[in-house]
Amino acid sequence: MDSNHLFYIIISILIVQYVIETFLDYLNAQRYQDPIPHELEDVFNEEEYQKSQEYKKTNYRFGLISSTFSLFLTLSFLTLGGFNYVDQWIAILTDNSILKALLFFGIILIGSDIITTPFSYYQTFVIEEKFGFNKSTFKLFLLDKIKGWCMMVILGGGLLALIIWFFQWAGSNFWIYVWSIIAVVTIFMNLFYSKLIVPLFNKQEALQEGDLKSKIQDYAETVGFALDNIYVIDGSKRSTKANAYFSGFAKEKRVTLYDTLIKDLEEEEIVAVLAHEVGHYKKKHILFNLFASILLTGVTLFLLSLFINTPEVSLAIGVSKPSFHAALIGFGILYSPISEITALIMNYLSRKFEYQADDYAKSTYKAKPLITGLKKLSKNSLSNLTPHPSYVFMHYSHPPLINRIHNLKV
Repeated sequence: MDSNHLFYIIISILIVQYVIETFLDYLNAQRYQDPIPHELEDVFNEEEYQKSQEYKKTNYRFGLISSTFSLFLTLSFLTLGGFNYVDQWIAILTDNSILKALLFFGIILIGSDIITTPFSYYQTFVIEEKFGFNKSTFKLFLLDKIKGWCMMVILGGGLLALIIWFFQWAGSNFWIYVWSIIAVVTIFMNLFYSKLIVPLFNKQEALQEGDLKSKIQDYAETVGFALDNIYVIDGSKRSTKANAYFSGFAKEKRVTLYDTLIKDLEEEEIVAVLAHEVGHYKKKHILFNLFASILLTGVTLFLLSLFINTPEVSLAIGVSKPSFHAALIGFGILYSPISEITALIMNYLSRKFEYQADDYAKSTYKAKPLITGLKKLSKNSLSNLTPHPSYVFMHYSHPPLINRIHNLKV
C-alpha cells in the first residue's frame, strides 16, 4: 500500500474517531434531563441536582468545542505539511537521528500543549471555578505546566533516545530490549511513584494518630493486611474533589487519602472506601493491571517493529524523507483503532474488578458506609447519575453509581 492510501486511512481514522466520540457524547447528553433515580434521591435535592446537570451540560459543550478544535488542528497539520516543515527545520539544526527525534517530538508536543493551554485554563479557572471545584492559582497552574514539560523532556526524551539507540543497534529486534526497559521502569514507577513523582506536585504527610488511623489499622489487622504507610495528600490546593488510591506493592505499598476525602466523609465511610482499595490488592487487581499493561506494551512494540522500516508509514504523515520519528507518528495513528479495542477490554475488566472490590468491602467490613460514602463522593464531584449505557461501555472504568449500589445491596 502506498503512502497516499495510508494518508487517507489516517485521515479517515481521525475523522471516524471524532464522529464516534461526538455521537457518544451526544447520547450521554440526552440523559442530562433524566430525573434522579429513586435509589439516589437522597444524594441531591432538586437545586443541587440542577447544578449537577448544568455542570455536565457545560462540560459537554466545552468538550465539543475543544475536541473539534483538536481535530481541526491535527488535520490542518497533516494536510498543510506541518510535520514536513518541522522535519525539514530540525534537519538544518542537526544530522544526529536521536537529536532529530527529540527535537521533532519536543516541538510538536510542547507546541501542541501551548496552543491548547487556553482550553486547560478555561476548564480550570472558568468552569471548575464557576461550580466551586477549583482551588488552584495561576501560579500553581503555570508551575504544573512547567513541571509536566520537564518530566516529559527528562523521562519521555530519555525513553525515546533509548528506543532509537536500540533500533540503531539491534535493528528490528529493538522492541525486545525496549520492552525490557519499559517493563523495569513501569514496575519501578509503580513501586516508587508516590515517593518520587507525587512530591513534585503535592505534599504528603503520614496520617496522624487518632480514631481514624486506629480504625484503619484495626480493619487492616482484621483482614491480615499489613498497612504501615497511610498518607494524606493536599489535594485541596487544586480542587475540592475527593479521592483515595493505592500504590506500590510488597513492602512499598501505601494508601493515600486526599485531605478532601477526610473532610467530606465520616470515619466509617473512609474505612469502607479503604476496604474497597484493600479488596483490589487482595484480589490481585493491581498486579493484573500492571502485567496487562506491560504485555500490551510488548504487543504494541512488536507491531511497531514490523512497520517501522516501511517508508510508506513515515511518508503518510507528509514528510519528504522517511525516518524513525515520522514512522512513530504514522504508526501511532494507524494503531489507534487497536488501542481503542484493548481499552474497551480493559475498561470491561476494570468494571468487573470494581464490583469485586465492592464485594470484598461488603464481606469484610460493611456495605452501608460504602454506599453512603460513594453517594457523598458522587454528589461532591457532581458526577453523572444517569449515564448512557453506550457511553459507559466505551469509557467507564468504574460502574455507574446506581449499579454499584444495587450490587452492594444484594
